[in-house]
Amino acid sequence: MHPPRANRAYRNVARVLRPVLYAITRRDWRGAEHLPAGGFIAAGNHMTNVDPVTFAHFLYDNGVAPKILAKSSLFSVPVVGWVLRTSGQIPVYRNTSQAGDSLRAAEQALREGECVAVFPEGTLTRDPDLWPMVAKTGVARLALTTRVPVVPIAQWGPQLLLGRYAKVFKPIPPKRVTVLAGPPVDLADLYDRPLDAATLREATARVMAAITALLADVRGETPPERPYDMRRAGGGAGAAGPAAPTADGAA
Repeated sequence: MHPPRANRAYRNVARVLRPVLYAITRRDWRGAEHLPAGGFIAAGNHMTNVDPVTFAHFLYDNGVAPKILAKSSLFSVPVVGWVLRTSGQIPVYRNTSQAGDSLRAAEQALREGECVAVFPEGTLTRDPDLWPMVAKTGVARLALTTRVPVVPIAQWGPQLLLGRYAKVFKPIPPKRVTVLAGPPVDLADLYDRPLDAATLREATARVMAAITALLADVRGETPPERPYDMRRAGGGAGAAGPAAPTADGAA
């Protein structure tokens, strides 16, 4: 079965990828009851470049065809770019005059009832133990502007298929991939506040705290008291600081 919102190209890609993923993973999908029927933001942690595939696999298996925010350079890669374009994924133009186009396209998709998948950290986590780090505030701006539910989702196991910054894919033996979705993050009290840096940081922190709590549940471990922050001198674990209001990236 395919999600009703998946177009023909999306379905064709799924027909190719899903059998491969079924062969190389042992899936533990949890929390699908928290996925809304209408438009919503699916926000996840980001450990490896294979995350978007396993993330989309969880959503697709549970009746959702996500629109993933992917860095614009991927859209010019042969085959990959064609797949992204024809399946309706959303390019992220980082550090350019087109950066705002990503959020506008995501807002439009959400208003049309789509699921938009984001990785709020904007890049692979730098935390040495793969815990979520301080995120960018694009997810907060998107959530507060559209007022759609933000569903936190944690995944653990994709890094066994492809390690962070690794170049060797390891599909054998099949790897256990756990994905856990939680209830939507409560942001209602922030809707009528000014959309300033403080409000964006607060909303972002709530989303990332929810994702981290879910990941702690999956891993059965205690996360750091404070998330890793790349902007601090040395970027050491335990540092914290405000997130810049930029668009999210998917990979």
